[in-house]
Amino acid sequence: MNNDIVPDRIENTSGCFQKLSEEELAFINEKKTQIFYLKGETIFKQGAFAPHVLFVNHGLVRVYLQTGTNKQLNLRIARKGDFVAFSSVFGENIYNYSAVTLVDSAICMIDKSALKQLLMQNHDFALELTSRNYSNERRYLEIIGNISYKQMRGKLASALLYLAEEEFKSENLFQFLTRQDIADFASITIESAIKFLKEFEREGIIQLDRKNIDILNREELLLISKNG
Repeated sequence: MNNDIVPDRIENTSGCFQKLSEEELAFINEKKTQIFYLKGETIFKQGAFAPHVLFVNHGLVRVYLQTGTNKQLNLRIARKGDFVAFSSVFGENIYNYSAVTLVDSAICMIDKSALKQLLMQNHDFALELTSRNYSNERRYLEIIGNISYKQMRGKLASALLYLAEEEFKSENLFQFLTRQDIADFASITIESAIKFLKEFEREGIIQLDRKNIDILNREELLLISKNG
């Protein structure tokens, strides 16, 4: 990523910041620091002190939960316009999960008290952020359901559907993800992920091309995900 082409400020076209006035936007830009991360760099670790709210100004971030010494559960992908570690605004002092870049990324570290002030004075901004956090909550509930009730094929189908959602179409996420990453989104072993990916390909549901995965039969994949 060429740092010169990424503005060193949050723009009013970025996600929920469209709801801010010029004065409010200038205020939040005074209360943030933008840091550039290379692909594969850790932004923060689960359990570390959380002094800021983070905003993805450019790039892609994989958010995951460390569930064991060598075991991870991928929670979601944060992209341009998304917040990460938003709960720190409300007094959460440590990060509850970890975040690592999938591509070169520009991350804004925003002062918690400044963001809270804007939330209190701009109701449209607060409502937009509430809506975004509801989407994340729905995603986490889906993960719980996948882990608790679904068989491995259903878990993998759900993971593939999430990674191929419309909001990620322009990103083509699969080119940035390893098979281990996909397995961690499905909460299954990498051996099982590889096995069922090949099964899905033989059944004409997907097409594999090196790292890339094309979904050919979304309806069948939805059925597998639903039936678990």
